[in-house]
Amino acid sequence: MRVLGVEGTAWCASAAVHDTATDETFIESDAYEPESGGIHPREAAEHMGDAVPRVIETALQRADGEIDAVAFSQGPGLGPCLRVAGTAARALAGTLDVPLVGVNHMVAHLEIGRHEADFDSPVCLNASGANAHLLGFHDGRYRVLGETMDTGVGNAIDKFTRHLGWSHPGGPKVEEAAKDGEYVDLPYVVKGMDFSFSGLMSAAKDAVDEGAAVEDVCFSLQEHVFAMLTEVSERALSLTGSDELVLGGGVGQNDRLREMLAAMCEQRGAEFYAPEPRFLRDNAGMIAVLGAEMAAAGDTIDIEDSAIDPNFRPDEVPVTWRENESVAVGRGATADRASGLTDPRRGAEAVVDVQDGVVVKRRIPKAYRHADLDAKLRRDRTVLEARLLSEARRAGVPTPLVHDVDVPEATLRLQHVGDTDLADALTTERARVLGEHLARLHGRELVHGDPTTKNVRVGDRLYLIDFGLGYHSGHPEDHAMDLHVFEGSVEGTAGEPAPLCRAFEAGYAAVGDGAVLDRLAEIRGRGRYQ
Repeated sequence: MRVLGVEGTAWCASAAVHDTATDETFIESDAYEPESGGIHPREAAEHMGDAVPRVIETALQRADGEIDAVAFSQGPGLGPCLRVAGTAARALAGTLDVPLVGVNHMVAHLEIGRHEADFDSPVCLNASGANAHLLGFHDGRYRVLGETMDTGVGNAIDKFTRHLGWSHPGGPKVEEAAKDGEYVDLPYVVKGMDFSFSGLMSAAKDAVDEGAAVEDVCFSLQEHVFAMLTEVSERALSLTGSDELVLGGGVGQNDRLREMLAAMCEQRGAEFYAPEPRFLRDNAGMIAVLGAEMAAAGDTIDIEDSAIDPNFRPDEVPVTWRENESVAVGRGATADRASGLTDPRRGAEAVVDVQDGVVVKRRIPKAYRHADLDAKLRRDRTVLEARLLSEARRAGVPTPLVHDVDVPEATLRLQHVGDTDLADALTTERARVLGEHLARLHGRELVHGDPTTKNVRVGDRLYLIDFGLGYHSGHPEDHAMDLHVFEGSVEGTAGEPAPLCRAFEAGYAAVGDGAVLDRLAEIRGRGRYQ
């Protein structure tokens, strides 16, 4: 089968031909480059109108006119650009009398990595201009395990470089300037597997305005942004039990990001794959490759049903070309991580040993992080966890007793609690009880920070553990993020998440502040393309 793909979501007009018989992909692209500032939708659409016919003609010539299907980027993206590409694809499919395939641009970014790596059930990190997602295939769709709560990673970096007066795209310029920089401290914001860039970018702009060397700020910007993305990727691997990570998106061309992800995976014994650069930036090759898989599965659309969708989220796509697989491969594998076994168990940021019935939790140095940032995070999280565990217990929430704290070694000695993780024993009743526990915690202005199903232990009662991302706050926003993190972990790994989440919210409502549930609904609407 030969499939012609058309890409036109934002700045890159691209056409490609993928031949399934040889697994070869030809790509022809023509990128829009604004004279100043960021992408202007009208100018980008004008570029599409001029460039799309040319790149399609080149691709058709390469295929000798032998095309079995036409695939196009149906969304998400800039509406004016999507319309140009969509119109061209419909006209071509109609003229050639071949099936039309509507492809989700974000799913294509991760599927091209899966296609090239031949992984079974990976966690997928998409780091592109307008997006930053952690995704995993589960229960017929790609589930969002974590995502940016404000702006895409590439756009965040571009906002910083526009402040400097640099032209688009800013990422490569930051990467080049960072080669001569040294570390300065900037904000680091991770909430479970979600993250935020706005405060970090504001601080970076302020640092430059206050006289810090641009090279130092660029260096530190990369160290913080990419460490955040690497940390949440490791948290997703830990939650799901997967040992495979795929990178997608244009920001994935950055050497430092790939270096961090590779180092993290090597340290935890996972496999990592980043496609070649031509498949990382926006391109029609990934559209053609996924289009071929969808066409083979019969997942085509009639022209009258092929309207573009600028807000097309990846978790809205019914995945017809995959079956009998899930990213949640490790459920059950770590159920006994604190059950008395003497071999160490690795979480996302710590190694846990059980010694004579006492849990020894060591936050190990992360090879991917800058040494100064790593030392700060390990120290601060160890101190906070010890403090918050005690404060939570005084609030009526079961937690392990803290026997000893070794701050220089970032090590805690804790009471052994529970028999298994909630991930392996999740019921609606237990979800309800956890909702009550979090409400009590929030009533004392305490935030857990990462209440996933792997950070709750089940025994004679439910115990909250691992407060390493916790902090003090009485704000409904921070409390609602706790709820959002838990429900995200359920939706990404459980078989029937809806009743579990309803029970969880009912438990919270019975004890906590209704304003927090209202804020939770707002937070759900903040995800990309909601």
